[in-house]
Amino acid sequence: MNGSTWLGLILVSTIFIAGIFATSLAPFPEGHRDIDNPLGPPDSMHLLGTTEDGTDILSALFYGAQVAVIVGLATVALSVTIGTLIGLIAGWYGGWVDQTLMRLIEIFLSFPGFLLALLIIFVLGEATILGVILALNVTGWAGYARLVRGQVLSMKHREFVLAAQSMGASNARIMRVHLLPNVFGPVTVQATFGIAGAILAEASLSFLGVGPQEVTSWGALLEEGSVLFLTTPWLGILSGGCIFLAVLGINLLGDSLRDRLDPNAL
Repeated sequence: MNGSTWLGLILVSTIFIAGIFATSLAPFPEGHRDIDNPLGPPDSMHLLGTTEDGTDILSALFYGAQVAVIVGLATVALSVTIGTLIGLIAGWYGGWVDQTLMRLIEIFLSFPGFLLALLIIFVLGEATILGVILALNVTGWAGYARLVRGQVLSMKHREFVLAAQSMGASNARIMRVHLLPNVFGPVTVQATFGIAGAILAEASLSFLGVGPQEVTSWGALLEEGSVLFLTTPWLGILSGGCIFLAVLGINLLGDSLRDRLDPNAL
């Protein structure tokens, strides 16, 4: 592995470890407030200082990593599942099934995904982690469906598929055993970049004040840090830096996976 791959792996591993073990690693529990020390500078008790309401910034960054990991993985897992299933069906059956599903895919791809997610959250009334995940999935699955459909169309007339048909394999078995493993590479590559996109989208929603309300988010910390940048610059720098490093690490890792798994990559 080259240097960029190692850097991506280190950054991603660090973010995911911080998110998975946030409860154990954070100095203070979620919701803890030091009301006597708002906007406190870094000291021995609060290594990175406190926010306007007395929240320990280091703890908030750990819980923000937890939100990023949950939203990133859950959003992509749901999008990949729905998109892969629809793409397999459209590509394999063709005809009116393919045409109908492709028109549906094109309709969802024509919507601005972020603006539609905003609308859905407003309709839901209160933003939660589940609500954000569902909102990001409204259009998120369509890209995977189109990718899988294209891969299936390129493979459905190849020898190993025709051989399986001649041996009496059912459509479901052909899709599951022969086609699905062969779309794994391209889908994995796109899913990797999708995790970065989901983390960035959640941070953007939280920055606008419509992200998950029940937990601390990097985007919400960045919004608070931007307002208080002149008095507490480290809050915005640290939260923005976490978002940047997470997205950078995932993109670097995605580039490496594309070189290894996607035979069509340049």
